[in-house]
Amino acid sequence: MTNLVPGRLYVVATPIGNLGDLSARARDTLAGAALIAAEDTRHTGTLLKAFGISTQMISLHDHNEAQRLPELIERLRGGASVALVSDAGTPAISDPGFDLVRACAVAGIEVVAVPGPCALVAALSIAGLPTDRFCFEGFLPARGAARRTRLRTLSAEQRTLVFYESPHRIKETLADCAEHLGPMRVAALAREITKLHESLYRGSLEELAARAASEADLVRGEIVLVVAGAAPEAAAEGDDGHAGALDRALRPLLEELPLRQAAHLAARIVAVRDNEAYKRALELKQA
Repeated sequence: MTNLVPGRLYVVATPIGNLGDLSARARDTLAGAALIAAEDTRHTGTLLKAFGISTQMISLHDHNEAQRLPELIERLRGGASVALVSDAGTPAISDPGFDLVRACAVAGIEVVAVPGPCALVAALSIAGLPTDRFCFEGFLPARGAARRTRLRTLSAEQRTLVFYESPHRIKETLADCAEHLGPMRVAALAREITKLHESLYRGSLEELAARAASEADLVRGEIVLVVAGAAPEAAAEGDDGHAGALDRALRPLLEELPLRQAAHLAARIVAVRDNEAYKRALELKQA
């Protein structure tokens, strides 16, 4: 049994699916803490029950974290050892907990990591894409216009991109990625990592978008999308990536050809979809 130091916050990673991934140190920390701050006490209660742990819990989620901070800081200053957990994986990584960790840092309270499962690292490790440099983007915006704007800003990013996504939005997200990052960009989609129906799909963004539109299983469960970074020549086009290259192809073509024909040729030159090129051609004409 680990002897916990009083007045410390322990950030404890928990399984993302397979209960066998809970480390012995994590079990001891959860059992020995005075209090567990859990994203969902019902969910964490099931985990604790599986390991015979009866530590008191308090909820800490996106909607109450700010209100809980004074109470938790007071408990920690009073000498209580507190374990922070999310529903799955590592707390504060696209999960609640960041505000508490920051508040502890400001208050001079020691924060200790009890590392373990993390969906983004697990997916990246099996994707077969470069891992020496990567960029974790968490969840893209839920609204389509904001999502597409964000993807355009990432189009020239040379590091491997990692996204979390909801099964309810993955079809639209893959279609937007194919349009704004490039249809031939290589990607891997990992779903239900470490769970019974774990699956990994590899292919171009265009291929994955087509599969998502036709395969029901691909759009179920927890999803991590890993996308290859932009090729150096694409990134060299500047911060606007494909958008800048598309504009440079369209402008002279629009001077000589009808709009639809100019858009089609520009799409072939820059390797984007016809509808993206046509939409941009319209914008340039109107401007």
